[in-house]
Amino acid sequence: MADLLRPHGPWLGQACFRRDSWRRTSLRLISLVVAGLLLSACADSSTGGNSTQVSRNTPAAPPGAAPGSCWATHTTPAVIETVTVQVMTRPARTAPDGRVIAPARFRRETRQDIVRPRRESWFETPCPVDMTPQLVGSLQRALAVRGLYTGEITGQLDSATRASVRKFQKQDGFDNDQLSLLSARKLGLVAVET
Repeated sequence: MADLLRPHGPWLGQACFRRDSWRRTSLRLISLVVAGLLLSACADSSTGGNSTQVSRNTPAAPPGAAPGSCWATHTTPAVIETVTVQVMTRPARTAPDGRVIAPARFRRETRQDIVRPRRESWFETPCPVDMTPQLVGSLQRALAVRGLYTGEITGQLDSATRASVRKFQKQDGFDNDQLSLLSARKLGLVAVET
């Protein structure tokens, strides 16, 4: 085999079939595999071998909510405005007669201002036990009548139904795919309390 490689250059055959280079390459490969196994063992032992979930301790209802009522939170993201302004670094130099000797120098400065901060708000929802297939089917029909839902009436709160709920609620400025109690009342799904 080395004879076949000689016409291409003496160094290629010598480098490829040198015993020392194969040993070094093999040792490097083995050490990389061992290091990878050790690192994966360390990663498993650091987590204790079981997967734990971190949860936010968000209360189920806002303070003062009626017992038995169901609530959810809606997060409105912050509105950030990027402003670019010209800041004078050196004023113009003028002669006593008013001529400009050296023009003013400016630098461009960009900053971000928070126009509206991030906000979390509570809204009342129909309770999960009330979200029966019959109620969800009525929800789908009510949204279909308004031209917001085009899928089949399945009685299941699937992604297409949630997208239609979002479209309906967005008309009132509430961009959320979870049905609010107010929207359920507007759709005629839940009785209006007096």
